[in-house]
Amino acid sequence: MEGLPDESRRRALRRMRVVATGLLVLAAVIFALTHGRDGVWGYVNAASEAAMVGAIADWFAVTALFRHPLGIPVPHTALIPRKKDQLGASLEDFVTENFLRPEIVQERVQQAQIPLRGAEWLRDPAHARYVVDEAAPTLAHAVGSIRDDEVRTLLTGFMLPRLAREPSSALVGSLLEGILNDGSHHGLVDLSIREVHTWAGTNKAVIAGIIGTRAPSWSPRWLDDAVIDRLYVEMMAWLADIRDQADHPARRAFDDLLAQLARDLQHDPSTMERAEALKERLLEHPDVHDGLLAVWTSAQHTVVEALGDPDGPLRARLAVILADLGDRVVRDTELRAAIDQRMLDAAGYVVQAHGREISTLISQTVARWDGQEASRRIELMVGRDLQFIRINGTVVGGLVGLLIHAVAQLL
Repeated sequence: MEGLPDESRRRALRRMRVVATGLLVLAAVIFALTHGRDGVWGYVNAASEAAMVGAIADWFAVTALFRHPLGIPVPHTALIPRKKDQLGASLEDFVTENFLRPEIVQERVQQAQIPLRGAEWLRDPAHARYVVDEAAPTLAHAVGSIRDDEVRTLLTGFMLPRLAREPSSALVGSLLEGILNDGSHHGLVDLSIREVHTWAGTNKAVIAGIIGTRAPSWSPRWLDDAVIDRLYVEMMAWLADIRDQADHPARRAFDDLLAQLARDLQHDPSTMERAEALKERLLEHPDVHDGLLAVWTSAQHTVVEALGDPDGPLRARLAVILADLGDRVVRDTELRAAIDQRMLDAAGYVVQAHGREISTLISQTVARWDGQEASRRIELMVGRDLQFIRINGTVVGGLVGLLIHAVAQLL
């Protein structure tokens, strides 16, 4: 069933055809009634005669575009059915040369101010939440549809072998050096020392057992217990000092050790070789593959469940992030200008590289139509306006005929 827009166009075309044909019939009736009469009626007769000529000539011209007039195969008629492929190719060239040009598309994209308008809409928390609510089910489905075997293939067939092949000791050393320079590791060291001190304080028996295994077999039990108690007290005091003193010698020694390791990872061939060998053994171990897959599976289930909860914290957080992003883009002119430029560059590249491929959709679509189908579609789109040519031909022909008759009478 054809859509309502096509039906509306068909009715409009039919009405304009009736009007144009009605004018031709009116001119013919006037010509018949005034034929052979003189005076003013002679002028009317001449005008109606010329109006008929103009109307018939323009009817022929308009009809010849789409079909043979009266079914007679007059040469150079039914132009669209016969030359639809050439018409599609010409239209493709016209669109490519006059519309799909990088500077034209970039100018239109820039005028649209897409980042600013999009950010102004997105900064509204209700709009941001709407985007999240609409996107969350699709995103959850996309994440949930990833199979474990696909992840395993990606890990074992591409990611881990690539990581094993790529030298990374220098990169790790550089990162470690940056962490040490920034002091970013101090928080982790503090946490580790506190946890070790807490564990040692609640596991004296375990520590005593470990130290007791090192006692000589000939020493008496009371002496072993006294030595173990003393060592435990000193160890707890030493751990407490490290925990409480930011400039403790043990901390400095640990920092020096890490700094030396960072330098060796970047510049010492022997250390770099050992690090690469350790990395390869680690990445090739089957337990690493299984462990990474297990982490992925757990993360996948967590993300899918979180995205599926309309009132969950993940959706709420994503909405806040989107609203904040929109607000920042609105306020930060430099960021907005950078986004604008990226969009302009992308639009220009797409048009420059693929404009011709995009415009071929026109010629390919027209080529799939048969001649009659192409004629019908085009006439449906522009036929109503073409009927004005017939109307204008009738009116202008009548006026020209009147003028010629008047000049002839004067001469």
